[in-house]
Amino acid sequence: MPLLTPDELLTTTRSVRKRLDLDRPVPMDLIRECLEVALQAPSGSNRQSWHWVVVTEPARRAAVGEFYRKAVESYLASEGAAGKLFATDASRGPVQRRVGDSVAYLGEHLGEVPVLVIPCLRVAGGRLPAGNQAGLWGSLLPAAWSFMLAARARGLGTAWTTLHLTYEREISELLGIPDDVRQGVLIPTAYHTGETFRRAARQPLDEVLHVDSW
Repeated sequence: MPLLTPDELLTTTRSVRKRLDLDRPVPMDLIRECLEVALQAPSGSNRQSWHWVVVTEPARRAAVGEFYRKAVESYLASEGAAGKLFATDASRGPVQRRVGDSVAYLGEHLGEVPVLVIPCLRVAGGRLPAGNQAGLWGSLLPAAWSFMLAARARGLGTAWTTLHLTYEREISELLGIPDDVRQGVLIPTAYHTGETFRRAARQPLDEVLHVDSW
């Protein structure tokens, strides 16, 4: 595994889309290692009501990929698409256009990624509550991020995407996910090409920090 400090791991784990190696198989034992790390994440009242669907079979990956392709196509046509955000901003516009291009690439190739990981959460009756969504998803999303960090530490690239949820019901039927289990995120996982991972440009902290009041 790469020798990374905690700060290096946290600040250089990026969404990898164009640089996912679509041809190199990923051992299931390596995915299991990452999931064992993920299971150490906190969950509300220690319920641990998460489930993990790992898709490796080519036909199923291709089918999920087709749903994802259609979702990405709709997203890229919307005004909120990454490539259109900050379009006139000289500093952020070029970065956002690159993000949009990489989203489009993943939309075309998701079904070819060797491993698709879908973290899920068992929800009473399968219906999302009207109230505290943060409390619900706070029992799953930290574990999903832990999986991505563990993957990065083991030389794998991942990306965080929820666009597939446009077709959540169809994907659940395809993969046999029970009615009371909801999908939280889709994490394409593969070895990556290239070696460069670095900190991303972000807003200055003082622009978003509020101490004691807004």
